[in-house]
Amino acid sequence: MQILLSFFYFFYFALIGVYIIFLPKVLSLSGYSASDIGIIFAAAPLVRFVVPFLFIKGLKLDARSFNYALLIMLLSASAFYFSLDNFYKLLFSNIGIGVGISLILPYIELIALNFLGKEHYGKTRLFGSVGFILVALILVKFLTPPSVAFTYLLILAISTVIVAFFIVAGHKEVLSQTSKLENDIDILRDWKLWLGLTLMQVGFGPFYNFFTIYETDFGLSLDMTIYLWSFGVIVEVFMLFFQGKFLRGNLLLVLQLTTFVTALRWFLVYLFPENLPILFFSQSLHALSFALFHSAAISYLFHLYKHKSLAQQFFSGITYGFGAFVGALYSGYLYQYYPELLFLSASFIALIASFSLYSWGRTRLNG
Repeated sequence: MQILLSFFYFFYFALIGVYIIFLPKVLSLSGYSASDIGIIFAAAPLVRFVVPFLFIKGLKLDARSFNYALLIMLLSASAFYFSLDNFYKLLFSNIGIGVGISLILPYIELIALNFLGKEHYGKTRLFGSVGFILVALILVKFLTPPSVAFTYLLILAISTVIVAFFIVAGHKEVLSQTSKLENDIDILRDWKLWLGLTLMQVGFGPFYNFFTIYETDFGLSLDMTIYLWSFGVIVEVFMLFFQGKFLRGNLLLVLQLTTFVTALRWFLVYLFPENLPILFFSQSLHALSFALFHSAAISYLFHLYKHKSLAQQFFSGITYGFGAFVGALYSGYLYQYYPELLFLSASFIALIASFSLYSWGRTRLNG
């Protein structure tokens, strides 16, 4: 099972690499405006936000619905071939990708945490980072024409779907055990926690959707920009391999510190968009602001709530869904009209996220 999980993370995050690094640049080169790109790439996270609430209303995540999600993601990846010439076709292709992502990853994460435990999760999850970096280094050499990026997207979608199908086929009982539990997740009661987690992803909007465009507009070559992406993923791999000891302690403190470091990271990109040593240093902080933050967040929610499958669905939907939706949308409009303020805004948002998580910790101590 560990081998299958490793392959899943490899293919899934290689697909994500094509999606977030190259597709925005493909659309930019094809004549789409920054606001158009922001709207298009806001569609998938918006769907991720909506889906978890459907489970509260009675939708069941069983093997059948999971397999439907695999099919939808596969068809949506295929649809990109026929969508480049039309804004609405691209929008609906992204909505389909969003449906697949919103259902597939949270369930696989739940299986991984059950099977591996939080201290060994990172050593399997790091294969996703390897997939991400390899596709970045390879695809940058063959990006023209745009169909190359779409071909990679489709091949990786097929590979992800096949591996996910076999993982879920052997672990249907994991979801059935937790889905029978009463929902103990109260977003309004725990709003400071969920606000902090969500704002962290809002602040990532400029990075995920416009970092490649931002740096190339400042004069960096596409190759050098990809090296920056790749370096961030390399340090992420090291953190995932060695992070076990950090996850044995106070997970909430880890979340508070990693959000604060992220605010510093975006502030450095704002101040020094052309300074390569500082940009590489800021990318080294990806080990904390993504790898350690993500592992600490899913582990914290896994132990905080009894309904573990729904907790992972909400984490995916609210933070990577709604948070990424807002981040993509606002960063698109901000970059079109005030591009110099893009990463300053991201820094401010991450700082608020850190304060919100600090306030949540104070509430827990006093409550």
